[in-house]
Amino acid sequence: MTDSPADLRSAFRSGTVTPTAGLAPGFAQTNLIAVPQDWAYDVLLFTQRNPKPCPVLDVGDVGSRETMLAPGADITTDLPLYRVWKDGELADETADVSALWRDDLVAFHIGCSFTFEHPVAAAGVPLRHVEQGSNVPMFVTNRECRPAGRMSGPMVVSMRPVPEHQVSLAAAISARMPAVHGGPVHIGDPAELGIADVAAPDFGDPVNFEPGDVPMFWACGVTPQAAVMASRLPFAITHAPGYMLITDTPDSEYVLEVPDAR
Repeated sequence: MTDSPADLRSAFRSGTVTPTAGLAPGFAQTNLIAVPQDWAYDVLLFTQRNPKPCPVLDVGDVGSRETMLAPGADITTDLPLYRVWKDGELADETADVSALWRDDLVAFHIGCSFTFEHPVAAAGVPLRHVEQGSNVPMFVTNRECRPAGRMSGPMVVSMRPVPEHQVSLAAAISARMPAVHGGPVHIGDPAELGIADVAAPDFGDPVNFEPGDVPMFWACGVTPQAAVMASRLPFAITHAPGYMLITDTPDSEYVLEVPDAR
């Protein structure tokens, strides 16, 4: 499969379903949550109050299926897999939501940690889930997000095992990209996040550790889905965890420049 964002979106539109970690290196990926207009302010306020797990990169017009991040894309067909929510419950998981789209929906595109994986990997840090051909493991934590209107819920994190001698490197590279979650929220003991077993993720797939690996946890854009469940939204459409929108936006646009110390 080609790594061109447009070609990948075309493949998804034609029915290809696969996690997007490792695809289209060098281009940003985004989480999706679309909610009825009368919930849009609550979601916007929730993201503003919780920027670490919910960094907003674009918000669509009411009813729009487009995003400036991928001109010409249709957000109802061009992700590999979606989730449909009704009254806070998962109602369906499907590769096409065009027939379910409503004219009152507002789409939020939230930064994704898959975006910083390319520079992390380019620096020589292994990505175990990519090596193993699996989805990244994600966990609901014991850290509550700051509530906003009718929206509340726990923070979700993604986990990557990193060799101990490269932990600081992975942290430093991701910290320069706050628009896609930035640096890790926790390193080490999963129990401090309320995670009982790193081999049993709430979303995604388990990943095998290599000797000397340390678990690193980053805030995750699946957090709004946890809020959908906790807040019992009457209707929402989201990406399926790990199945993102691949945009035409270079990941370099989200890297903060380091000031010249001279």
